[in-house]
Amino acid sequence: MNTKKWLTIGLSVSMLAGVLAGCSSSEKTGGTDKEKQEEQILNLVLGDELPTMDVSKATDNLAFTLFSNVNEGLVRLDKNGKAEEGLAKKWEISKDGLTYTFHLRDGIKWSNGDPVTAHDFEYSWKRTLNPDTGAQYAFMVAWVKGGTAYNDGKGKAEDVGVKAINDKTLEVKLENPLPFFIEQMAFPTFFAQNQKFVEAAGDKYGSEADKVLYNGPFVMKDWTHEQSAVLVKNESYWDAKKVKLTQVNYQIVKDSNASVNLYEAGQVDRAQLLRDHVDNYKGKPGYVEQPDLASGYLSYNQNEKALQSAKVRQALTWAVDWESFADVIYHNGSKAPTGFTPFGTSDGQGGDFAKNVGNLLKSKENAPKAKDTLAAGLKEVGLDNFPKIKLMIDEGDIGRKSGEYIKEQWRKNLGIEVDLEPLPFKLRLQKQKAHDYGISLGVWIADYNDPMTFLDLFTTGGGINYGNWSNKEYDALIKKAQSEPDPKRRINILQDAEKLLIQEMPIGPTNFRSRAYVTKPYVKNFVWRSFAIEYDLKETYIEGKQ
Repeated sequence: MNTKKWLTIGLSVSMLAGVLAGCSSSEKTGGTDKEKQEEQILNLVLGDELPTMDVSKATDNLAFTLFSNVNEGLVRLDKNGKAEEGLAKKWEISKDGLTYTFHLRDGIKWSNGDPVTAHDFEYSWKRTLNPDTGAQYAFMVAWVKGGTAYNDGKGKAEDVGVKAINDKTLEVKLENPLPFFIEQMAFPTFFAQNQKFVEAAGDKYGSEADKVLYNGPFVMKDWTHEQSAVLVKNESYWDAKKVKLTQVNYQIVKDSNASVNLYEAGQVDRAQLLRDHVDNYKGKPGYVEQPDLASGYLSYNQNEKALQSAKVRQALTWAVDWESFADVIYHNGSKAPTGFTPFGTSDGQGGDFAKNVGNLLKSKENAPKAKDTLAAGLKEVGLDNFPKIKLMIDEGDIGRKSGEYIKEQWRKNLGIEVDLEPLPFKLRLQKQKAHDYGISLGVWIADYNDPMTFLDLFTTGGGINYGNWSNKEYDALIKKAQSEPDPKRRINILQDAEKLLIQEMPIGPTNFRSRAYVTKPYVKNFVWRSFAIEYDLKETYIEGKQ
């Protein structure tokens, strides 16, 4: 992603009007004014450039959301987050919960006309697990029998427990029962890939609109990097009759104020609200505020000598007033954190994991101890002063304001200075993967509703363990929870893991995120998700637009 200055709001609106008018006009074929008003065209904002559209290599919510609208898994999730039939028309689960057999629909096709088969799923999962692919999300597919060994370079592809019995039947064998596995089949990492197409595209696969194949409600017609993307209805989708939208236009807008201005100018149909904009729209038609299963956090890189001390990491986390941070930066229902796993995360027994485990961070109680704890931690690692370390942030307005707030809190409460390193989203992800940073500020959004989606990130050598933290006791707890069949004992183990994580503080929780949006009243049946993806447009439609 290229770094460049933002244009003025007026110019942004003007440019966007030109882009969207061009797209809309190409769809007009005559008819009455009323028919034109009811055209099924939705205009949305993307908060940043898409890093990739490669199923195996994607790690971000932007790509996962787009994937879920242009492709489909073996199952889809309904409005309540429960699994329903997707590309698979039915499935069976063995009594021991270890074997799943999926039966694909007849006549499902890729956008190039090739049939979608069980072999496409087998190929995709094994491509993700192949260590040569370098997929950071391979740890999720590694739940399949033999998956970890293959991904670690110690096993063979043929020993992985995913197999196409024939074109329409896929058999999956797990290492251990997973209570959320069937819902997980709706997550993009488990989507199919067409081997012939992937290999023909080579290094370009997933980098352009025509370097991706589609089998979902929409196809990507255009992807102009750093500017826009366009989806159009996929007429060959098996359930196309339920898809009402003919086109979805995206404009990349990184500034939240610009997004709201575009909404007020009628150029986009939905905008995220922060700070003063929340108060302006709260209580008005189209306003929605909803907690996410998402946690903001500081990632402390263990390659930095000062950050190898748990006391230093604790001090940096304790020194910030996170309650004020949530209000000043977001003011949208976001909360100060009590740990890393956010409120609303299921304990699998009808309860809330975070509420049950309690307030582990104890920010107000620990804040007065932060400065002395920092001094003790620096002494542990043989340093007299806190070194010059950069705080890596996203270059959008939320990232910059967050970084400035944290920097000032550290200066005021700890007497230390850090430099901010604002970067494009795609570049930040690349530097995190390469462990090329000091401290990084980001957000983790749950891939499924279970505490494991937060806690297994930090096992030794994990693909998302950017800070390279390693703790044998923590690894053992996660491994034990992964194989524990009793739900209550499993949650108790995960509670112990959460407590150890916050005690050792390889990451510093910053907030439990909520999001506030305003949506035009003529946008109907917009299905918003609190985890994995942001929204599902399959049955969204336009009605009553004036």
